[in-house]
Amino acid sequence: MVRTLAGVALCGALLTAPDLAAAHVTLETTKAPADGSYKAVLRVPHGCDGRPTTGLRVRIPEGMIAVKPMPKPGWQLNTVRGRYEHPYDYEGSRLTEGVKEIDWSGGDLPDDFYDEFVFVGRLTDFAPGTVLSFPTVQECKGAVQRWIEIPAPGQDPDELEAPAPQLTIGQGAGEDD
Repeated sequence: MVRTLAGVALCGALLTAPDLAAAHVTLETTKAPADGSYKAVLRVPHGCDGRPTTGLRVRIPEGMIAVKPMPKPGWQLNTVRGRYEHPYDYEGSRLTEGVKEIDWSGGDLPDDFYDEFVFVGRLTDFAPGTVLSFPTVQECKGAVQRWIEIPAPGQDPDELEAPAPQLTIGQGAGEDD
């Protein structure tokens, strides 16, 4: 009887759980204060149509500066640097360029496994409610999934087939939310 009830509960949980096959690359923390440090954790829940993930590229939005990616054992790590739209003050210096894209490649993340890709940076003086998008391309053996769609103002990102991971800016660091 206990086994039957446990089996029924498990089946019910599986039927009501979100479809993991439809899951997409997301940020672990989707809200952060302006003018502070932010640790971005990109969550990769699956490969591309059953194929293993072999690479992940993310574009850094303007206003996130001093970005440093975390290396992953077994993966090559490359960054693309570029000019910022305007200089930013950072720890007593004026930054005019920095990391604009991060590329982890050459790995092997089977479709049956989950992993995270991490980088840190400084969020500049954004207004509360600002939404930053992190367009991400997931490369797999023989396939590519582009998580790059950015919703129009007022549009629910869940309406998109391949939404970019997003971060909403809250109150500034040290302020009440």
